[in-house]
Amino acid sequence: MSSGSEGADRVGFATLEAVPPVEPIRHLITPEAVAHGEQVCMKRGSRPHLIQFLVMLNLGLVLTALAVVLFKTPNNFAFGGTSGVSVVLATLMPKLPVGAFMWILNIVLVGLGYIFLDRRQLVWSVFASFALSAYVSLFEWIFPYGRSLTGDMWLDLCFAVMLPAIGSAIVFDIGASTGGTDILAMILKRYTSLEIGRALMLVDVGIVCIAALLYGPRVGLYCVLGLFAKTLVVDKSIESIHLRKVCTIICRRPLEVETFIVKRLERTATISRGYGAFSGSCETVIMSVLTCRQAAKLRRFVREIDPCAFITIVDSSEIVGRGFRDMG
Repeated sequence: MSSGSEGADRVGFATLEAVPPVEPIRHLITPEAVAHGEQVCMKRGSRPHLIQFLVMLNLGLVLTALAVVLFKTPNNFAFGGTSGVSVVLATLMPKLPVGAFMWILNIVLVGLGYIFLDRRQLVWSVFASFALSAYVSLFEWIFPYGRSLTGDMWLDLCFAVMLPAIGSAIVFDIGASTGGTDILAMILKRYTSLEIGRALMLVDVGIVCIAALLYGPRVGLYCVLGLFAKTLVVDKSIESIHLRKVCTIICRRPLEVETFIVKRLERTATISRGYGAFSGSCETVIMSVLTCRQAAKLRRFVREIDPCAFITIVDSSEIVGRGFRDMG
């Protein structure tokens, strides 16, 4: 008796699963709209074209160079990297500015890269290294004051951390780097078993310790704060660029929600069945990944058509697939 009952349950469940929980709405969309949606999807997931790539890369480098000249150098903030080493060297050998030492260090690192790495790996790193050095030299010429703009070391620290973090996030988002110590990281990765992040962190800590000896404990402690804040702010800046909203909706009018997502937001959704733990009733569950603005529009629409709808919206910064970041 129990086996027959289980068999009937399985047949019923299979029949239930064979029926789509929401009617597909392809027939509601014109061929022109489908073609337009395909173009939008391809555009969203594609890499930036060369002009856009160069504009974004140079924007990130300009922000980083401004932070070096206007906020790091006047306060002797040495957080690590080629700029931190250059700040220390400019103090030890004051006849040359920070920009000159960045040129020297980057030339040395590029030379090591050409010796130890595949040259195809170096193309954009070499460009970024020299472009950053050029921007620093340019801004040193435009702003030759050598003193703090604000006179407030804490405010300068905030901008010394924030501007390079935003610049690095922009550069990393297009698949490039700011050069400099990134070349050293690639060499270490290829020829040693060292953990790259830990190795570069140790180098940065060493630079901070030298800064503390040169400039005193006050500046040294600011450098320690800047070093840790830089890591956190860069990570958060990168996440904010890729931030998307994963929306899950359970409502009484799912077809209207699906139509709104496809026709108005030019996205699509995944439809599945869910069962209430208390009532046991079958519900339609709609899941869609949207931008922050699209998620706000969807939430407003769902509340208008069904005030009792259940909506969850979760942040995600790693959405990989068609219409988002490509698999490469």
